[in-house]
Amino acid sequence: MSSYTATVHGERFSFADLRTLLAMANERKSGDELAGIAATSERERVAAKLALADVRLGDFDAAPLVEDEVTEATRAAVGPAAALISSLTVGELRELLLTPAYAAMHAAELKDALLPEVVAAAAKVMGNLDLVVAAAPIRNVTRCRNTMGQPGVLGSRVQPNHPTDDLAAVLISVVDGLLYACGDAVIGINPATDSVERTALLLHGLADLVRTLEIPTQTCVLAHVTTQLRALQDGAPVDLLFQSLAGSEAANRAFGVDLELLREGREAVLASHRERVGDFVGEQCLYIETGQGSALSSEAHHGIDQLTMEARAQGAAKTLDPFLVNTVVGFIGPEYLADSRQITRAGLEDHFVGKVLGLPMGADVCYTNHVDADQNTNDELLALLASAGCNYVMALPAGVDTMLGYQSTSPHDVASVRRLNGLRPAPEFEAWAVERGILVNGGLPLAAVPDAGMIALAERIAAERAPQALGQR
Repeated sequence: MSSYTATVHGERFSFADLRTLLAMANERKSGDELAGIAATSERERVAAKLALADVRLGDFDAAPLVEDEVTEATRAAVGPAAALISSLTVGELRELLLTPAYAAMHAAELKDALLPEVVAAAAKVMGNLDLVVAAAPIRNVTRCRNTMGQPGVLGSRVQPNHPTDDLAAVLISVVDGLLYACGDAVIGINPATDSVERTALLLHGLADLVRTLEIPTQTCVLAHVTTQLRALQDGAPVDLLFQSLAGSEAANRAFGVDLELLREGREAVLASHRERVGDFVGEQCLYIETGQGSALSSEAHHGIDQLTMEARAQGAAKTLDPFLVNTVVGFIGPEYLADSRQITRAGLEDHFVGKVLGLPMGADVCYTNHVDADQNTNDELLALLASAGCNYVMALPAGVDTMLGYQSTSPHDVASVRRLNGLRPAPEFEAWAVERGILVNGGLPLAAVPDAGMIALAERIAAERAPQALGQR
């Protein structure tokens, strides 16, 4: 006899185990369908949601979906307050999350009381508006070279990628973002080449610009974690250590990492920070990216649905005490999220789960050119996430990444959504932007015009750094 059952319009549905129930209760995702684990009809999906709503939170602890280091780490991180709510059902947890009192309870003790799989289950029985309303009041504040995540703050990552990692082009792109008061979360480059030399060049170039302009922000080069650590050993300044993370040990091995490597990397970066006296206001120094479909893409999902695997990835990230986490929501492609409707749902789910788990959660609001989405649907998700209290989003030139070949959000979009919602940059960064004349009376000047001094500085740094690092290009 099945462990979980529900009846819808006289039709009885049975679900063999918790893994099956979670998968079939998920909103429609092309990746779950590709994996053969999705509900076969809307009626079956509704039945799964009804059955899931009656599962007690303690049942998740009693029935782990997979035995691996992610399960072990996330369970070890659950605090004693879990016992206070273990008798609640998933449906009752949903109601608790939607009460105005929950944010204070979260801050006091409940952010460490929930397994990732439990938060994923709650998301499955919530509508899109529920996900926005529940996430909005939750604030998870972190500190590195500045402070992120306070109420009223929407940060941004300036992402100045370049197809050849041309340092002058990268730094001028950074200046473009700065002139829209973007880059307070991080100035982060995806390098075209994963080499120690190129990573060190970019890190030194960014550090020169930030130091000379006295910008209170963090920098990062999103090479593989081992490449960044070798650059650090060679003397490159690493503010944030980056790594993509998935929801299973096997998937992370496909990325070439495990949690112990990331713990060791974190300690190495913190040791380097202690030698840079006065640069840092806190000890969060990791930048983690996640996204639905990553475990499935490496055939390491263990028959678990995309949302639950994403929650597990975020739970693993939490054990590393990161400064920033973001879901790259529509980047993997239509095999995992087929259209704008699925991307929007996944973006709201990922943000909600991360916030409830206690993460400093941001999003790359994005889509690839071969998915059924466009800039209008991207704008809609951006507006929803801003309403949901998202910590930060991306700021790419014109919202287009010419190196990675996908569509995202721009500095103009960040300025617009800040204006619409009365939001501001991180306080230290805002003070800097006011001093530079970038922000006036809480908003941008009438036109963000090129700053000849900043551009000249970017060109000078590139001219000084690039030849000695790489020779003639």
